[in-house]
Amino acid sequence: MIKLAVYNKAGKEIDALKVNEATLGGRVRYALLKQAIVRHQANKRVGTAATKNRSLVEGSTRKLFRQKGTGNARVGNVRTAKRVGGGVTFAKIARDFSQRMPKKQRKLARNSAVLAKLLNNSVVLIDELNFEKPRTKDFVEILENLKIERSCLVTTSNLDANLYKSARNIPRITVMPVAELNAGDICNHSKILFTKEAFLSLLNEGKTSEN
Repeated sequence: MIKLAVYNKAGKEIDALKVNEATLGGRVRYALLKQAIVRHQANKRVGTAATKNRSLVEGSTRKLFRQKGTGNARVGNVRTAKRVGGGVTFAKIARDFSQRMPKKQRKLARNSAVLAKLLNNSVVLIDELNFEKPRTKDFVEILENLKIERSCLVTTSNLDANLYKSARNIPRITVMPVAELNAGDICNHSKILFTKEAFLSLLNEGKTSEN
């Protein structure tokens, strides 16, 4: 069992939760975690680089002059890669680098990432994160009270517009609802800040999948 403290906005411990590792898969599956991270990075890759080959270049297909008898080296049409303005020999084409992964594997990799952060003491729980209006200064103060100084993934039960607007100008801070949580984003941040409600929903999902 892992004991996890719950803090308020002032950084004071007000409660504690006991987390059973079995609800998060029981152990960290490093091979699956690596596969999920590679997939996450590949899916962000934009494969739109493209150049024109000789079939895509505008111009006639007629030979510029006859093959023999002119004293010049033989040459093809104006589209050839040997001439200025011609096509590229090994032209780049648009590619799709995305990778697929079964839903159960994605969830198991996500749980392994959360468990790895728990074992590394990189998970922080807060009772609530409600803002009446967007205010970056207030959110920065909360992070300072919780002693979060490096990159952090803020996870809530639902996407809150005021919270998102309060955090979007802070470097290395990402706000994400728990339903969109994935292994790639978890591993790209030093710490995870969960609201208590979001963390309990994640654990309940793990218990449901076990049953």
